[in-house]
Amino acid sequence: MKAAKAFVSTFFLAMFVYLFLTLASGKSIIEGTILWSMEEIILGAAVSLLVASVTSHVLCRSDDYRMANPLRWIIMLIYSIPLFYEMVKANFDVAYRVITGRIEPGIVKIEPDLKTDLGITFLANSITLTPGTLTVDVDDEESELYIHWIKVREKPTESIAGRFVRWIRRFAE
Repeated sequence: MKAAKAFVSTFFLAMFVYLFLTLASGKSIIEGTILWSMEEIILGAAVSLLVASVTSHVLCRSDDYRMANPLRWIIMLIYSIPLFYEMVKANFDVAYRVITGRIEPGIVKIEPDLKTDLGITFLANSITLTPGTLTVDVDDEESELYIHWIKVREKPTESIAGRFVRWIRRFAE
């Protein structure tokens, strides 16, 4: 039963992505034409079947289907706003530090207290996207991240990850 759920979930996700990427390809929405031809739908179903058969055991490793909730996807999209804000802020901070030479680089360990692989992955990628920080290593057993930081300060977990962890918990945990 678990394998069937994983296959069906992966199939629909792949089909959704395929249809989104081929939305109105070569057709005008204004003229009122159909968005997908029958050939595109059949090809999308064939590709989705192939993708589901190859990757369903990887994408659905547990019985946890919490990310199937559309509200979590909306929260994840809203998360891009504070992420973008922090990226802009960090760009100015890095530019200032490079110009003034006030750089004290180092590697710090943070303990974000996230429980899911998805949460840790989102946090590691968010930190890496933010200028001045780079995720160097992730300790899977302890859920700790090692971060290269351009200016080492006190309380690295709060300074680096505090702004992201609250948002990530809303959709990933």
